[in-house]
Amino acid sequence: MDGWDEETMRAVVRVCDGATPEEAFDIASAGAWLAFDAGVRNPDDRPWLFTRPHGEPERPAPTLLDRLRGRGGPRAAPPASPPPPPPAVALCHPDGRVREAALDAVRTAPELRPLLVVRCADWVAPVRGKARALLAGLPGDALFPLAGLILRLARRDRGDFARTLLEDALRAAPAAGVLALTSAPDRATYRLAYRIAVDRGLLAPTELAAVAATCGDVTLQDLCAEAAVAAVGPGGATGPDGAAVLERLLAARPPRVRSAGVTALRRAGRHGDAEPFLADRSAVVRACARYVLRQGGVDPLPLYRELCAAPATHPAAAAGLGECGDRATDAGALWALVEHPVPAVRLHAITGLHALDVVVRERLTPLLDDPSPAVVRAATRALLPEAAGIPEHLLRERSAPQRPRAVRVAADRLLRAAGRQRRPEPGYR
Repeated sequence: MDGWDEETMRAVVRVCDGATPEEAFDIASAGAWLAFDAGVRNPDDRPWLFTRPHGEPERPAPTLLDRLRGRGGPRAAPPASPPPPPPAVALCHPDGRVREAALDAVRTAPELRPLLVVRCADWVAPVRGKARALLAGLPGDALFPLAGLILRLARRDRGDFARTLLEDALRAAPAAGVLALTSAPDRATYRLAYRIAVDRGLLAPTELAAVAATCGDVTLQDLCAEAAVAAVGPGGATGPDGAAVLERLLAARPPRVRSAGVTALRRAGRHGDAEPFLADRSAVVRACARYVLRQGGVDPLPLYRELCAAPATHPAAAAGLGECGDRATDAGALWALVEHPVPAVRLHAITGLHALDVVVRERLTPLLDDPSPAVVRAATRALLPEAAGIPEHLLRERSAPQRPRAVRVAADRLLRAAGRQRRPEPGYR
């Protein structure tokens, strides 16, 4: 609810009629507060409709401009002394003098503090200065419930003041207050809380490793994985805690977390433990494993050749062989694996051929009909540089409606790469 729409205006009208912000909109949403502020500051002259009780026809309400001017009806004349707007409305009023005067109400109305934060980024200097003085006078922990709004406003011009106050408060607050914000639903809030927690050493290495391994936020994965490895240090990585941290990272599902764990094996002096990751499904993890083994004096190439002798057990070894192999020696083994009955082996063999730069267009084109969509996609990626050399009629046949979707998409990608077809219309299936 960040934009100025009819729902926002209905909320503004309700507050003008005496409802509290909590009754009018979702006060837990930073976007709702910003939309409310924009709705009050940018009123229009349309009558907003409301339904009468008991299902009677809708009637036009006073326009928002009428309400802000103190008029009680759609065409009523203004009273001699119009009543002041409610504090929440006054804090967002188009007139800066009204906004500035309304700031005093926040001293005794903590529920209006979100609008105090908004006014800290006000474009009128007196309003902004008074709001900032009031916000700076609040206890540090009073800013924590406002963190989502503060960080949202930090994207605006003049919005960094409240963010600085929040960061300073987090750096000085008890650990419990900081850690509580790591569970906030707002992404910017929990990221900041974790960053402060890492800087202050509030999380044990095992806790950091667990967060890195289980969270879905790639920024946190990097932050916590690096912090976990740095916390155990080269010497501690061989102790119980260090070993637990590394095992947690090495068993993580996200590739970037596993790669951090594999790289940390070098600092721990456990170079040989990187060998199982030579056949990891992720290219970055395989690269880290090769690096660690080489740092320990082990050449990974012979190991890859051994792994490719049992490809069904280690399908990704074929991709690793292509990433560090020899064209003259290893291309034949990879071409043989392209015909393997296990789809994962065929997929990684194609990836290895592409990495080794030994793709032969005529031999790879038949895999566009492979029953595995993943294999079809891998073959398509490998053939894209060779798309112009593929006979057009072969691709046209594969783009027919009766073909499997993966085959049709592959044919269309190759036709476009060859400059023979426009991009599909929206909604293409």
